[in-house]
Amino acid sequence: MMTLNELRRSFADLDAAELDRWIDNRWIRPEGRPGAYVFHEIDVARAHLVAELRELAIDDEALPLVLSLLDQLYGVRRQMKLLHKAINAQPEEVRRAFLVAVRASAAPMDGADADPERDGA
Repeated sequence: MMTLNELRRSFADLDAAELDRWIDNRWIRPEGRPGAYVFHEIDVARAHLVAELRELAIDDEALPLVLSLLDQLYGVRRQMKLLHKAINAQPEEVRRAFLVAVRASAAPMDGADADPERDGA
């Protein structure tokens, strides 16, 4: 965990007002109260992400959308890791059958004009 001052020191170009704005906008969500925040590892990573997005000229209006999309992407990634772990825990024959089923269902989607509605999805 990190204090507010430690987090501020870890960013060379970040002034206190901008960090406070990030917290006010809930782009990062530390525990505690103003002046006595505690930042967990995930908060620190999120602050670095916000800083990188700001360097890419993502403005204040677009940043919430970008963060939301990234959150969704990371959520799907976590789910895929759990699914991968669950599949690998299955017997070899089940894993093979699953792979065959995935390949069969993915084949129609290989084309650029694949329409899931037409395929009954």
